[in-house]
Amino acid sequence: MAHTFLFEPAVWTAKGTLWRADGEPLEAIGRTEIAHRPECWLLSGTLKVLGSPPAEFVHAYWIEPPGPDGASMKWTFEDATFGTLRGRFAVIGESILSVFGCESSGYHGAEHLGQIDASTYRSAGVLLLKEQMIYSWQMRLQRAPERA
Repeated sequence: MAHTFLFEPAVWTAKGTLWRADGEPLEAIGRTEIAHRPECWLLSGTLKVLGSPPAEFVHAYWIEPPGPDGASMKWTFEDATFGTLRGRFAVIGESILSVFGCESSGYHGAEHLGQIDASTYRSAGVLLLKEQMIYSWQMRLQRAPERA
């Protein structure tokens, strides 16, 4: 089955759990849009963490389109808190693995996206600051129906 997340322009919704460093689980919901341009692919959206107080993370990734083999793509994400994160998506069978880091801020991590079917992925990841766990998460991503 060919990958659809990242590889096809679409809107995805996410629902799951984000764990803080102290282990407290918090409900999280999100929305991500993937757009393809000739010079780059764009992944943008929000993740709302329903804690007390609630928090919202806004993300916008600039992704280099894959080469002929389609197995690997570099990406960049800039944020005032995390700095400029640079990462790579690697396609490995039914999985997409993302590893990333920022040398100046010390943030780094990884995320695994496992394809369940063409419209559903399961995600699990971690964000660390140097050697300290900041967040971990587990989400289910669902492709939104296309509008007519």
